[in-house]
Amino acid sequence: MADERTPGPGPRAVTRRQAVGALGLAAAAAGAATDAAAQARPRVQRGEASLLYPHESPTRAIRDLSGLWRFQLDPGDRGEADRWFETSLPKPRHIPVPCSWNDLFDDARDYFGTAWYETDFHLDPAWRGRRVCLRFGSAVYRARVWLNGEYLGEHAGGHLPFAFDVTGLARDGAANRLTVSVENRLALDRVPATPDPKTSHFYLQDYPQTAYDFFPYCGLHRPVVLVATPDIAVQDLTVTTGFAGAAGVVDVTFAVNGGWSGPASLVLSGGPTPISAPVEVKAGRGVGQIRVPAVRAWSPEDPHLYRLSVRLGGGEAPIDEYGLKIGVRTVEVRGSEIRLNGKPVFLTGFGKHEDFPMHGKGLDLPVLVRDFELLKWIGANSFRTSHYPYSEEAMMLADEYGFLVIAETPGVSLVFSDPPDVIEARYRQLERALGELVRRDRNHPCVIFWSLANEPIPKPFHTTDEAPVGAVEAGTQFFKRLFARARDLDHTRPVALVSVQNGPPEWVGQGDVICTNSYNGWYAVSGQIDEGVATLEREIAALRAHHGDKPVVFTEFGADAVAGVHAHPSEMWSEEYQADLIEAYWKTLRRHAFIVGAHPWAFADFKTAQSIMRVGSLNQKGVFTRDRRPKLAATRLRALWGSSGR
Repeated sequence: MADERTPGPGPRAVTRRQAVGALGLAAAAAGAATDAAAQARPRVQRGEASLLYPHESPTRAIRDLSGLWRFQLDPGDRGEADRWFETSLPKPRHIPVPCSWNDLFDDARDYFGTAWYETDFHLDPAWRGRRVCLRFGSAVYRARVWLNGEYLGEHAGGHLPFAFDVTGLARDGAANRLTVSVENRLALDRVPATPDPKTSHFYLQDYPQTAYDFFPYCGLHRPVVLVATPDIAVQDLTVTTGFAGAAGVVDVTFAVNGGWSGPASLVLSGGPTPISAPVEVKAGRGVGQIRVPAVRAWSPEDPHLYRLSVRLGGGEAPIDEYGLKIGVRTVEVRGSEIRLNGKPVFLTGFGKHEDFPMHGKGLDLPVLVRDFELLKWIGANSFRTSHYPYSEEAMMLADEYGFLVIAETPGVSLVFSDPPDVIEARYRQLERALGELVRRDRNHPCVIFWSLANEPIPKPFHTTDEAPVGAVEAGTQFFKRLFARARDLDHTRPVALVSVQNGPPEWVGQGDVICTNSYNGWYAVSGQIDEGVATLEREIAALRAHHGDKPVVFTEFGADAVAGVHAHPSEMWSEEYQADLIEAYWKTLRRHAFIVGAHPWAFADFKTAQSIMRVGSLNQKGVFTRDRRPKLAATRLRALWGSSGR
């Protein structure tokens, strides 16, 4: 949930409780003055906002506030002091929501400071007497929110949802003004981080300087919605599945606000006939189980989804009903295998990015569907959400398509040569993001394991200074805490982190699956595919020596290729070199039974910071161009994945 502390500007700062109480009285008085019917409105007390995805049901309604909003940059950080949240934006222009701001305006491409969003909305008269929540799918990086001039709270960290209960704050019968400030400053103590040039001696400069190789797009990247529910409603829901012979077992735990107690039921549809199970909710907690005879197990070959509904109340008309699609499946690590429904799987697919021209990292449903169609065309069965949580819509669509997903936190390029207080600040942020990620995505059958970080390193990339003594141990302790937290949050899935060139083994070895990125033939032994393969074989032997029989996934390998550049014999930057290197890696990896996945980097070209390594500010390791045209490597992989099995 969003942080609801109220640091409110100036002498008018009040406590959160005072603000809510005063505003509740004001809203009630305004409602009575503008609409006599409001006097009869049932009183609904504000509470904690649910973070469940806003699915509609007979008891729930959704209003999408996406569209054209008013927008203004605030390079001097004057907006809060000048109370723009009360007076509206002084010189706004239009911006689409969801979208990144960087590709839209000439003065905003490399702007990472504060910017303001503003829109107006009316409540549906049918929502009177109902609880109303305001939900943001993602704001990068830090958002502060006001409604009708009153501060609601803030959320730090992009890519994950946050929400506020605005019951009584959102006015009936009059326009409501929603104001949001968003900033994405590149800071040393954030996740992901920006190196400190005062302490890191770079031999390669990027602009903007980041510790990661993708562009730091900013803004409201996912939908903003209003959700109307009954006063008593399902607040949270956890589904775990398994098998008992030919039957499926669906265990459900759910929470109801207000400590409510009473009868409820679970209903599962999607089979020959609906299956119901009664549940008795006690003090806001319900626990139930459904057994599914002759169950259709969810898998890439048959991504069958059932619909689960939780209904509160014992009558024909439920007090509340919340429903979602689920898949019945199990995932486990056994020896050197990752097993889905008891059978070993081999992961073919990619790391990829939420990235497209104009939209930046803003949710783009046509691109999402096209990407999944191309994944099917090429023969992929999986992808990694590198290097941050992807949209909820992407996860739901992956459930439908049957893709296996490695769900990754925003912990990219963590550096352990930085001061201890900085490392601890990052840990707190990453632990919070991990909790938000697991809570959001734990019910998706597509998610087969969690990745806690990508390429954590003892010292920054592109620096000449040595890593200090103790950096490896600092990382070891950091990840020991984080792995323990992940396993506490979800005991049903494996956990891993993604290393670069195998190390440090003290970090990656804490995972249930060993994930590694390897760039022989590109960053190492450049231009020499044969020597790259020889080096790769040595890496594989080292992995086996360090980590025993744990399964290994090569989560990145490949080369940049500029579309249309050809060479014979193949050479770096040509489409032929990229295709040849990927094929050489693929054939080498498939000779080792304990290697259970191969994800070339990357699915498609994507925008990066400007640098001498990135022609056109693009990482061009994609097997598709940024606008999704196939390179030679795409057709080569399609042939390999079709003929070699998956």
